[in-house]
Amino acid sequence: MELKDIFLTPLYLPLILLPAFWLRRKMTDSVTRKYFMPALLVKLAGALFLGLIYQFYYGGGDTFNFFHDSRLIWQAFLDDPFTGLQLILADSKFHPELYKYTSQMYFYSDPYTYQVVRLSGLLGLFTFHTYTPIALFFAFFSFTGVWALFWVFYHLYPHLHRRMALAVFFIPSVFFWGSGLMKDTITIGAMGWLFFGFYFGVIKRENLVVNILIIVVSMAVIKAVKVYILLCFLPAAFLWIFLEYRTRIRSQAVRFFSLPLVLLLAVPVSYQAIIKVTEENKRYQLENITNTTMVTATWLQQVGTMQSGSVYSLGEFDGTWTNMISKAPKAIFVTLYRPFLWEVRNPVMLLSALEAVFFLFMTLKVLWQVKLSRLFGLMGAQPVVLFCLVFAVTFSFAVGVSSYNFGTLVRYKIPLMPFFLASLYVMQSQAVKKRKKVKRFA
Repeated sequence: MELKDIFLTPLYLPLILLPAFWLRRKMTDSVTRKYFMPALLVKLAGALFLGLIYQFYYGGGDTFNFFHDSRLIWQAFLDDPFTGLQLILADSKFHPELYKYTSQMYFYSDPYTYQVVRLSGLLGLFTFHTYTPIALFFAFFSFTGVWALFWVFYHLYPHLHRRMALAVFFIPSVFFWGSGLMKDTITIGAMGWLFFGFYFGVIKRENLVVNILIIVVSMAVIKAVKVYILLCFLPAAFLWIFLEYRTRIRSQAVRFFSLPLVLLLAVPVSYQAIIKVTEENKRYQLENITNTTMVTATWLQQVGTMQSGSVYSLGEFDGTWTNMISKAPKAIFVTLYRPFLWEVRNPVMLLSALEAVFFLFMTLKVLWQVKLSRLFGLMGAQPVVLFCLVFAVTFSFAVGVSSYNFGTLVRYKIPLMPFFLASLYVMQSQAVKKRKKVKRFA
């Protein structure tokens, strides 16, 4: 951050707040209006604090590396606008006329990470390439997505609006790591819009053209930055579709026998969708996932050891499917419920550990209230809950088995956290409702 951040940030804030006040009139009702500005403000604050922590606590990191690379795009535009435009549209391959700039970039050779540099460079053209205004615009995009996510949950469970607001807006890790100049800010915003378009377009079949367009654009954004999010979203989404239409079958016998068929159909359909999504990304094609996971886990474990020692182990990893799947229980538990308080090594880990304690408490509370014998029946009667849990669990496995240090895990897992907590709140509410009914008729 520089001195110009102090002077330019107050000038750019109205460009975010004025559209926000207009959107609040369009996208809220008398119940949800009170959440709109607090949710936006914590996102903007998250963007500011992330920059400050990376500058004064970490002394650098990804967010400033993105900014560094996009500064070269800004410099190219000052030298020659056509060259700057070439850098924004560049394909991560060697181009002699761009080498002067690309040779100084950290992320040019990684086409997925370079997407963040592109966007930052484009926003830099309108902000005199100033870090804080760029970060605030990232945060505003992310906010629109999480508001869309909240709107779906509110539409489904209006009586749970307070708890859904907590799950979506006010988990500290989510609004901190998902608000600044980072990959995660883009993906969690796009994830919220994808969920919105999927629910209202596919499940509710409303405004089909608009919602299908939202789905296509959101999937393109996620695919361009973190395709593995789609690998977890698609199987859960297809299962939701099948279960949603299964609940509309009046015959109880037909519903019972249709469930195995639903599960059998969901697997090949999801498989084909995953193949299509990953056809341009060899690292995440099914035959290469185990090797990609092993390489990523090894590298991140080394980084974690060098930087802060905040590593965890799932045992030896040999790069085979059977070995990777055998680590699923440990990986899921690590993602959802660790680090433990006694594993904390720094203030950021403390925040993650407190959230993990809360998630563990909520899980145990729901299991106690719902009872294991009724758990699957409750999930089957609420397809959206099953979607949230399937997505959260598969995503927990994906990031848990490939991170191997808590510093990266706390960032990687934020897309699942609102879905997981929201599903716990819904199951808890349903359990309390059933218990009240039993008492009433007792």
